[in-house]
Amino acid sequence: MQFILEIKQILAQARQKSYQAINSAMVEAYWSIGQRIVREEQNGNERAAYGEAILKELSIALTTEFGKGFSYANLRNFRQFYLTYPDFSICYTLCSKLTWSHNRLIMRVNEPKARAYYLQEAATQNWTVRILERNINSLMHKRLLSQADQQIKDFVKITDLKDFIKDPYVFEFLNIDQPEKATESEVEAALIKNLQSFLLELGKGFSFVARQFRISTETSHFYIDLVFYNYLLKCFVIFDLKTTKLSHQDVGQLDMYVRMFDDLKKQTDDNPTIGILLCAEKDETIVKYSVLNENKHLFATKYLPYLPTEQELIDEIEREKAMLNLRNNSDE
Repeated sequence: MQFILEIKQILAQARQKSYQAINSAMVEAYWSIGQRIVREEQNGNERAAYGEAILKELSIALTTEFGKGFSYANLRNFRQFYLTYPDFSICYTLCSKLTWSHNRLIMRVNEPKARAYYLQEAATQNWTVRILERNINSLMHKRLLSQADQQIKDFVKITDLKDFIKDPYVFEFLNIDQPEKATESEVEAALIKNLQSFLLELGKGFSFVARQFRISTETSHFYIDLVFYNYLLKCFVIFDLKTTKLSHQDVGQLDMYVRMFDDLKKQTDDNPTIGILLCAEKDETIVKYSVLNENKHLFATKYLPYLPTEQELIDEIEREKAMLNLRNNSDE
């Protein structure tokens, strides 16, 4: 009955509001405990030894009265939470929307701008703890082209296409034996099979439209590997997948696909279509001297079929950033 469903919905919403209120209160309480611990430590003559002693004593007292959750390690986390955000009013709105597990992960990110990014995205995109940890480990904020271009962004307001596009993309979820030797059709099939993970890696606003999307003229049929729509950018985003080294023929083909899509499929209220070449290997000469260097809606980005170590990923990002800066300087 509709009546019963409506009552269930009212109760479910009330429970969710109660959970959010309790979570918000506890996160604020943990910050306040951290603040009080720091102030108490600062009153001690031998701060390090004194701090360790009061944390152990406090842990025993709180655990006795309130139960689990107040171990020595957790109290150290509360202290770090306060030290990370000494002015809680600045981040309260976002921190209070996230669980303590979310906040504990984010506060371990050293770079303030990176912390701000993960705080904003985790809260607004409803990332689970698992997704947040994966995005931190894969250095998502550093892989955005806007970061590689050294543009300082307000992460609340999106103003540039490069805020939506990464280089490199990381597809560790493909589950393909010897992914470096996989064909384009195998990689494409694996991406679709793991569509939820693929969408999460693409970022916010993406919705899947079709695989092998047929676009036809009066004389020919063409098939685009992957087509998405981004409701924030209000445009189609088409992907052409290349498991071999990027060639000028690939660039020309993507340019043609984008032009055809704009002409035949784009609606009047849509923004211009974005085309992305997902490449196993990029040739910077091709990128520099092709239409990719001029067309602001065409991009060539590398994909990694595995999650590299943090240092390997940083090295890859730095290489891409250096090449991008080199191209930009040569154009001046």
